[in-house]
Amino acid sequence: MNEHTLKGEWKQLKGSVKQKWGELTDDDLDQVEGSRDKLVGRVQERYGHAQEDAEREVDDWRRDNNY
Repeated sequence: MNEHTLKGEWKQLKGSVKQKWGELTDDDLDQVEGSRDKLVGRVQERYGHAQEDAEREVDDWRRDNNY
């Protein structure tokens, strides 16, 4: 799935994101707007992960969920 498709389906994906990263708020998800980079930044910020770790987590989530 490319960045454009992720943004187009973002409302549907929010539930899956909240299951994976429960500390992300609705405001966080609204600001992410389907952007991989913004999601990585929010995961990094909320969970205190290094950027590389947050990127790996987001990419693993996308792969596991076919996003």
